[in-house]
Amino acid sequence: MRSILILVFSILFIFNTDAQSDDYPDYRSKKEIFARIQEKDVRSDIATFAMGGLDESVGKDPLQTIPVTAFSNNSITFSNENIKIIISSTAFDASKHKLSFYDPEKKFLTKIDNKPFFGDYGKLPKNMVENVTVIFSRDTIIVPKEALSDLANPQLSFSEGGKNKTQSKVYLSNNGRNIYIYMIKPEAGGSYEVTWVIQDKKYLRRVVDFGFLR
Repeated sequence: MRSILILVFSILFIFNTDAQSDDYPDYRSKKEIFARIQEKDVRSDIATFAMGGLDESVGKDPLQTIPVTAFSNNSITFSNENIKIIISSTAFDASKHKLSFYDPEKKFLTKIDNKPFFGDYGKLPKNMVENVTVIFSRDTIIVPKEALSDLANPQLSFSEGGKNKTQSKVYLSNNGRNIYIYMIKPEAGGSYEVTWVIQDKKYLRRVVDFGFLR
């Protein structure tokens, strides 16, 4: 499956743009993209599964994963005997946020609460990532809101053949130190992928690549 995705996204990644007009500004930062990861172990691991790391994925063995154990309308749960991870989303209520538009007609949304966002950039979101929680036997780690609040219209699951499926994954590093929580929104016009990195039971950082489909 990954080999097929690699082929498809390798072709499409070169566009590196969403379906937006060149007349509109793009304020989204590239500081967190895969190409700028400095930690060698994190970069090597993420290259095994993320679209942003396609060029560095050749010859790398896949990482161990934690299976999906539950779906709901707005959440997905991964768990094994030691770890439980929950990703959840919530409906976007425009009345509770400051919205910044590029044009007077308010047709192109550029910022939410003074921050550019990922996922259908330019359009009013339908929902947003709300929480990412990692539960160990005695410890609970909450991914900080600033690593979630700009992620719009997440696709946590989809139905295929009457069954719930997901493209999100949770990976474990071979050295046992890192957990990689991966979510991808693959639709054209709003594509992005995010990996939240948990290291030694603490939130380390996130990696966000976007615009690989147009």
